[in-house]
Amino acid sequence: MPFLLLSLCIFLQGVNAAFDVLLICNVNVYELSQRLLLRKKSFDVIICMIFKHCVYFRILNAFFPLFLRWFCCCSLPFLFPFDWQIVNYNYYYSLNAWLLLCPWWLCFDWSMGCVPLIKSATDWRMVWLLLLWCILVGLISQALCSQDSQRRRTLTLGLVLLVVPFLPACNIFFRVGFVIAERVLYLSSAGYCLLLAYSLGHCLRCALRSHQWRSEQSLFTSALSVCPLNAKVHYNVGKNLADRGNTTAAITYYREAVRLHPTYVHAMNNLGNILKEKNELVEAEQLLSKAVSIQPDFAAAWMNLGIVQNSLQKFEEAEKSYWNAIRFRRKYPDCYYNLGRLYADQNRHLDALNAWRNATVLKPDHSLAWNNMVILLDNTGNLGQAELIGREALRVLPNDHTIMFSLANVLGKLQKYEESEGFFLHALRINPNAASCHGNLAVLYHRWGKLELAKKHYELSLKLDPEAPGTRDNYNMLRRKLDQLKRSTP
Repeated sequence: MPFLLLSLCIFLQGVNAAFDVLLICNVNVYELSQRLLLRKKSFDVIICMIFKHCVYFRILNAFFPLFLRWFCCCSLPFLFPFDWQIVNYNYYYSLNAWLLLCPWWLCFDWSMGCVPLIKSATDWRMVWLLLLWCILVGLISQALCSQDSQRRRTLTLGLVLLVVPFLPACNIFFRVGFVIAERVLYLSSAGYCLLLAYSLGHCLRCALRSHQWRSEQSLFTSALSVCPLNAKVHYNVGKNLADRGNTTAAITYYREAVRLHPTYVHAMNNLGNILKEKNELVEAEQLLSKAVSIQPDFAAAWMNLGIVQNSLQKFEEAEKSYWNAIRFRRKYPDCYYNLGRLYADQNRHLDALNAWRNATVLKPDHSLAWNNMVILLDNTGNLGQAELIGREALRVLPNDHTIMFSLANVLGKLQKYEESEGFFLHALRINPNAASCHGNLAVLYHRWGKLELAKKHYELSLKLDPEAPGTRDNYNMLRRKLDQLKRSTP
């Protein structure tokens, strides 16, 4: 009994000391152990160790306890080799760990062959030993070497509470006469509960974070509660909202980003673009002008500023902004395209064609530039050149229905009705709900004299877009002509 009381006091003191060292003093066990291992042991330490062992053997009366063979067979060296004793001891550890994890197998007495011994390396129960030590090594490595001090302290304390109370029953310091006893796990369950609670918290945190990573929206929004003063967080949330079409909410986040970081030029640029689309051109111009004054080589902001100035009919300033954008980004096909639109608004047709041609050279699949060249040449009466440009564009973009539509209009004016019909029909196969395509094909049939087909496509066009300009008048004109033909037929 005195031995048990003394052992209990020693282990309780060990647990209390570990709590003080880890949580109160915030000592890094790994660094402390490294310093102790590298330092030479003094003579006083050796004397203390000898004295401790003398007291230990005095308590035991210099004898280890003796047990009958049916208490714990693997503890008897004359019955079982030493290496297999170690294997079976470790198997008992794994069973104790399983009882902590799932206390389903409970028994008042585990002796006399209740747990069959492992006698072969091919015994499948060897897996549990390996699993136990893999988990322990992983926990110990995290407890000693983790960069997170909170994790390091929690895991170290949990391991101390788990392992230290179990040491008297582990057959390391002295032999015990039982195989498994649930009572020796009572104190160890405190460390188990601590490790389990920490692991569950970590798993829940991982699950929550994984859920937040499922979409850009949830990921960016989750950062608002963590870093509400980070302008980039508000910028990313605003950009995501704008990409999903919620421009009203996006404006709020972009404004907050600019407020938090007054020189955040990308937020100014995106906010200016949204305000431009909402026709709030004056504020958009102010934001974009401020952005380029902060970062003069911001080509995208220069181009967007030019678009806004063009909408405000500040043509000279817009042209300068476009050329500044091209100066800072030589290969900028979108800027050449917008420059061409500016020239077209000023009736500078040759300059517009040159700008759009530059856009198609830099980006051969720039559909809008090709289409605008065809339309401009068509509107200015250069039908032959418009046909050449249209055919060249279709060699690059063979399935672009807008270019087919524009080329079909040009061919219809050149009275190449069959080719024009082919392009109209091809465009409708790609985009069958284009009301303007049905309407212009109806006009082609009307001129060509195929009145029934013209009527059919007029009706399809009006069905898709009842307010289509000119289509209703053309349709009424066709109906009057058909009525006259019916009356004139005997």
